[in-house]
Amino acid sequence: MPGSAPRVLGVDEFAFRKGCTYGTVLVDIEAGQVVDVLPDRTSETFAAWLNLNARFTEAQGQARGTQLFLEIQARGYDGSRQVDRKHLAALHAGTAEPVRAAIPSPRKITSWIMRPRETLTESRNERLLHVRLACPDITRACDLARAFADMVRHQRGHLLLEWIRQAEQDAPKPMKGFVGFLRQDLDAVTAGLTLSWSSGVVEGHVNRVKTLKRAMYGRASFRLLRIRILTRS
Repeated sequence: MPGSAPRVLGVDEFAFRKGCTYGTVLVDIEAGQVVDVLPDRTSETFAAWLNLNARFTEAQGQARGTQLFLEIQARGYDGSRQVDRKHLAALHAGTAEPVRAAIPSPRKITSWIMRPRETLTESRNERLLHVRLACPDITRACDLARAFADMVRHQRGHLLLEWIRQAEQDAPKPMKGFVGFLRQDLDAVTAGLTLSWSSGVVEGHVNRVKTLKRAMYGRASFRLLRIRILTRS
């Protein structure tokens, strides 16, 4: 009887008396050692041996399960032995549910995508990689978003039309809506991604005009509103 169950078992017959009586040798292939010798070569004898090696393996498994239970209990596990047995049985059967890591929030994933790669820590890069592997849509959105951010940072407006065409082919649905708006204002967006000027200054003055208009309660004439707008006081 082996001290432990072999993982890979080799089986072959040999002759006690050639053409008359035969036995069977069982070999642990990985260890290269004989595990046992059977008195004949019948399938019934071999099946009985396997049924014995299975019970032995089961007993070994129970012993290991008890040891594992004691170890995890020492580390703070307060569940029952029965729950532990069920989980081990599911692991052996391949039916146990995998332990799922916490899913990062959409906002967190977006922040990882929009940051330059070199500014992300190793752990965040690894978590983003796991998210990309789990969801093809996020993978494609990540690639497109990073390409667009690169155009913005480096003012590569000449690449915009090609980026739009690629996004129209296989971008996730929410991103396709954004792409549609870009195509509607293609010239303006291209200029924004090409020229060093921006409309930020204009937007600031528009906000000032709105403030002045509200302060006048809509009662002043256009002439007075115009004077106040042009007066830098």
